[in-house]
Amino acid sequence: MASPPTAVPWIPPVLYTAVLVGGTYHAAVADGPVHRGRTAGFAAGLVLLLALELLERRRWSPSTPARAAAVLLAVRVVLFSAVAVADGSGVSRALFVLVPFTACLAFGRRAGLLSGAACVALLVAGYAVWVPRWWVRAAYVSDLLMFALGLALALSMAAVAVREQDGRARLEGVLAELERAHSRLSDYALRVAELSAAGERVRVAREIHDSLGHHLTAVAVQLEKAEAFRELDPVASAEAVSDARWSAGRALTEVRESVSALRGARPFSLTRALADLVRHLGDDRLTVTLDVTGEEAGYDAASLTALYRAAQEALTNARRHGRATRIEVTAAYGESAARLVVADNGRGFGAAPAAAPSGTGFGIRGMRERVELLGGHVEIEDRPATRPTAGAVVTVTVPRGPLPAGSTR
Repeated sequence: MASPPTAVPWIPPVLYTAVLVGGTYHAAVADGPVHRGRTAGFAAGLVLLLALELLERRRWSPSTPARAAAVLLAVRVVLFSAVAVADGSGVSRALFVLVPFTACLAFGRRAGLLSGAACVALLVAGYAVWVPRWWVRAAYVSDLLMFALGLALALSMAAVAVREQDGRARLEGVLAELERAHSRLSDYALRVAELSAAGERVRVAREIHDSLGHHLTAVAVQLEKAEAFRELDPVASAEAVSDARWSAGRALTEVRESVSALRGARPFSLTRALADLVRHLGDDRLTVTLDVTGEEAGYDAASLTALYRAAQEALTNARRHGRATRIEVTAAYGESAARLVVADNGRGFGAAPAAAPSGTGFGIRGMRERVELLGGHVEIEDRPATRPTAGAVVTVTVPRGPLPAGSTR
């Protein structure tokens, strides 16, 4: 434990000054050259003590190392003794109350109590050697009691100073820990912001692919059809252009619906959206049917939107890559989960071009990510053309309520 020279810095100088004034006054009023001859040594000792205080504060502020504190305490005891010998008034005995005071600050309460007891024992021993029957002389008994009282007050003040110092150290430790915690929290917040931004980029990319990507693909297919049938079948070509126009309008409508959903406007209806999607996908070469059972009430917009995006992706794959002529869409709302099944009679995913934008690439991956975030799952059965029931079956299941963030079922 180190001695804090600034814990109670005013006590030693005040006591030195009081002893100097008292001893000098006694020497001035006392008769004889002996008392006046001791005054110079008495004053010199007190000046050295003051210089020692100043040296310690300048050299070891804010705290004195334990070894240096022990050396300084020993030097002080020697100077206290020299001043007491040169003092004819006896007032310099009060300097010894600084011994337990300094020891308590430097080495703890136990050291202060032991040094205080040693000072009392030395005073009693001195009385026993030089003052016969001192215990029956009121002046000496009074001096002993006053000295003991001074020691008690000094130890009390030292204990208060030590507690204050410990409290300040603990407070500084708490503040330092708070600074470190604040720094870590700032790092965590920055990391969360980065992860949130990355997650938002993935979500936006998935939304663009599942919504605009689907409709743009449909527009491209319809325009290709219109181009191919322009000379051979003008009516079919016109219908293809009309379907392309509808897909473009539907894409714009879905963008508006997404914005409205973010603003808390009209709720999303999966049944209505599926019926609209199926109605405009069918033509003379493709038959699309829809079967809906149950009620979608009680399902949140995120779950319904995930099923709709899955239907878009599966229909796009079946039409463009699977070259299906018949697609069956089934939506069933159960008490605990909703299930969407899209089955076609096409060539399956294995026949899709490797570079296709949908197929088993980003589209299916985005579908799985969207559904799994809600605690659901996606099953894909790819039946090759060699089997009697050829084609692909995409089954998507989502629970009635979404999972809280970070949870798993």
